[in-house]
Amino acid sequence: MRCGAKLATEMRSSTLYSAAIDLGATSGRVILGAWSGNKLALTEVHRFPNTFRTLGAHDYWEPGTLWEEARRGLAEAAAALPLGARLASVGVDTWGVDSVLLNDAGRLVFPVHAYRDARTQAGLAQLGNTRAALERIYAATGIPNVFYNTSLQLAETVASCPAVADLATRCLFLPDYFNYLLSGRMENEISIASTSQLLDVHSTGWSRATLDHFHIPPHWLTPPILAGTRLGPLSGRTRASLGAPQFDRTEVVAVPGHDTACAYDAMPAAPDGSDLYLSSGTWSLVGFESATPLLGAGALEARIANERIGDGRYRPLKNVIGLWLLEGIMKDFSARPAGNREWSALIAAAEKLPAPAALLDVADPAFANPPSMRAAIDAQMKRRKLAGPKTLAAYTRLICDSLGRGHADAKAAFERMTGRAFKRILIVGGGSRNSLLCQATADAAGIPVVSFTLEGTAVGNIACQLIALGAVPDIATFRNHLGAGLKQKTYEPK
Repeated sequence: MRCGAKLATEMRSSTLYSAAIDLGATSGRVILGAWSGNKLALTEVHRFPNTFRTLGAHDYWEPGTLWEEARRGLAEAAAALPLGARLASVGVDTWGVDSVLLNDAGRLVFPVHAYRDARTQAGLAQLGNTRAALERIYAATGIPNVFYNTSLQLAETVASCPAVADLATRCLFLPDYFNYLLSGRMENEISIASTSQLLDVHSTGWSRATLDHFHIPPHWLTPPILAGTRLGPLSGRTRASLGAPQFDRTEVVAVPGHDTACAYDAMPAAPDGSDLYLSSGTWSLVGFESATPLLGAGALEARIANERIGDGRYRPLKNVIGLWLLEGIMKDFSARPAGNREWSALIAAAEKLPAPAALLDVADPAFANPPSMRAAIDAQMKRRKLAGPKTLAAYTRLICDSLGRGHADAKAAFERMTGRAFKRILIVGGGSRNSLLCQATADAAGIPVVSFTLEGTAVGNIACQLIALGAVPDIATFRNHLGAGLKQKTYEPK
């Protein structure tokens, strides 16, 4: 939906303010964007920690806490606006796959499980051991069998608590749910829906055969909307709770709900499609943009996930475990870095160490959610009769070099299956500030790695809002404007 020509002209001639609510699995933030003169200025107005909580044998998110932090962030955004300015729009992105079950009144009818909960392991093994079903579901959805898939989560919910099929009338993914709290509209956005292993890979609708396979009530899910859909103004209840005139005309925009889709949108990629994207955080998500999905036996074997761009096109990607390894290892050391200076010192110390004689198998499922990441790494090294690291710097070197190889393996798989030759890897996210990881990726892949000083998810989130409001015509134009003044560093392969 586009604003009228007059309103669009007015917005282009003055500063337009939008807020990105960016919720990650380990932290969340609210960022205020100011768009003026084809340039975007960002201000982080609120940041807060996030984690799942273990109750009994299961892991859960705290959506009430996340909502309170999001509202506080919006209030901080209003306070940061210049006198007389108003917030034009707000959009929400989160990590993938996790969802909520609601009744007609919008009340939660089931606890919100975290994707690392081990409850899906039985279903994961069952599907993995049934080759015919595995192939059918991959052919229908383009998503491989992974422990965190929404399909497995909802199947376990229905099997363990059959009454939930009568209690729940809607399933919303987490960004959809926060959009509902903001606007009062229940919609499923396509990029976040595509993480579920339930969306039809050949259309923008749900795969009925897959829903039936997992015994998921079809009426829980409505046809997905494309990113950029304007959901309307803030609901009266939300506006009243914020209590500031800056929100009187604030529009809620369904941005790409999956944070990876937002991060990809923010990258100033070459228009010829020769760039490979790497969103590096808790997970390393390596992929590219495509008009068609990447399917077949080779793609299934390589575990290619055909997620969607907000406009409905495809983002074939491989999911490498990412900096979760480094985050996990820190818990096993008392003298772990506490700030940017200490992190830089740790990376510098790791860079001075010799390259490891052997690298980790980063696809080892033991790394998913171990009680001790150090013990999990040591156990793999011991099984392979290899000497393990002794210091935090040595673990850091081993992890970064191993992730670099994982990124390179993903590049090789894409080139083998598509016949394309990628010339660069563009990296955003926390890993873009890790020089050891960037250099290890360039060395292993044999092509330059370009690191951007860029708040990727927040930028992509706000870009979609600007396009929806008519301030920018399309994502290609936004990327051109953004790339002109973006700080970047290129790591050449050694």
